[in-house]
Amino acid sequence: MRRFMGVTAAAVLALVLTACGGSSGTSGTTAAASGAPAAENAPLKVGVSPVPHAEILKYVSDNLAAKAGIKLDIVEFSDYVQPNVQLQEGQLDANYFQHRPYLADFLKSKGGEELTFVQAVHLEPLGLYSKKVKAVTELGSGATVALPNDATNLGRALKLLEDNGVITLKPGVGTAATERDVADNPKKLQFKPLEAAQLPRSLEDVDAAVINGNYALETGLKPATDALVLEKAEGNPYANGLVVRKGKENDPRVKKLAELLAGPEVKKFIETTYQGSVISSTT
Repeated sequence: MRRFMGVTAAAVLALVLTACGGSSGTSGTTAAASGAPAAENAPLKVGVSPVPHAEILKYVSDNLAAKAGIKLDIVEFSDYVQPNVQLQEGQLDANYFQHRPYLADFLKSKGGEELTFVQAVHLEPLGLYSKKVKAVTELGSGATVALPNDATNLGRALKLLEDNGVITLKPGVGTAATERDVADNPKKLQFKPLEAAQLPRSLEDVDAAVINGNYALETGLKPATDALVLEKAEGNPYANGLVVRKGKENDPRVKKLAELLAGPEVKKFIETTYQGSVISSTT
């Protein structure tokens, strides 16, 4: 009896293992027949800033992704560091929150796995905002102006002030400028570098602040109408775009998403939704 039960159990176990093996083999055959590895069917996990990046990506997810044969997993971040760190660590497949100069500075200062800029999508014009004055010319002597403290946006903010006649920078410093590169400051402005996300809240305490477009939008500011001065889009190198780990730019899911982000539907969505406060990079 014992021997019979043992043989029966062994037969059942063999049958189960054969069934599992057959199921696995069938899946493998299906994937191979489709000509795509299993990972190609997995959602693409993309780290984004909430506004406008998450909104733009949600539009793609809801309206364009299924037809293109991809799924998106959108993860929002409130800072500019973790989206790159988590991409380098493999917790994300891609991110969409930064421009090329910021990426270059991040890799230079932080190191880690190389990241690649894949596709420019939009420009968020940097603007000067104030709750104390109505025009840049009204800034008084010794006024305090808050600036983003990350290297690329700090230089960018100072260049915005120079372009609008507020200060003069040393020749040749360009967007790498810091406060030490201010050659002429006729109003004797006091500069207060802060983390970019803190700048909108700083408007209660400073005379003016140069604020990144995404953080302005998040707090209800409208760059096209509320900024005292605003960056011009023409010739601007600060378009935000899709970034992946080096070597992953040929992932079919990444290619499909890049095509959608550069397509006419996304351009129209940006123009209609943001009315000039966010500018499409697609010509």
